[in-house]
Amino acid sequence: MTPRSSDPRTAAAAPSVGRQVAVGAVLLAAVTIVAAGGSLVTIGNVEGWYAEAAKAPWTPPNGVFGPVWTVLYAGIAVACFLVWRRGRRGADRPNAARPWLAGWAVQLVLNAAWTPTFFGGFPLIGEAAWWIAAAIILVLLGVVVWLVITAARWSRLAMGIMIAYAIWLAFASTLNIAVIALN
Repeated sequence: MTPRSSDPRTAAAAPSVGRQVAVGAVLLAAVTIVAAGGSLVTIGNVEGWYAEAAKAPWTPPNGVFGPVWTVLYAGIAVACFLVWRRGRRGADRPNAARPWLAGWAVQLVLNAAWTPTFFGGFPLIGEAAWWIAAAIILVLLGVVVWLVITAARWSRLAMGIMIAYAIWLAFASTLNIAVIALN
């Protein structure tokens, strides 16, 4: 979607390069913090209870998850950056994409909550952690589907990135639910 010059979303001057770099860096830092936190919780449990748990036959090898999530997290940051930039209306006016940006923040919080709940929760509260994690990932998937639908207004590339994320989350949801069903 190419915005028209009369489009109020593009009426403001583009943000300065410095501002764009700063926002991009903050977004990358945010997803990196979530990824690092998830890795810390996962590392101790992948070889523990998770290795012993019955899993879906379509569960990929553990080595697949890190690279896939790395690409997804980078994409999630890029998608947010693109929507932020398109929604900018000037320094003195709120970003027109604020609802989308708020949804993006919600998905990041839900994403950050899933890993410690699923992996770290099981040793603490048992199988209930898997059920709570399933609820989290299903709500997360719903938020991301909303982000896909609403991203089209701002950036087709952002929408495509979020589609890939939604597909992965749908797949990951089946893995979470399979652990519940098989154990």
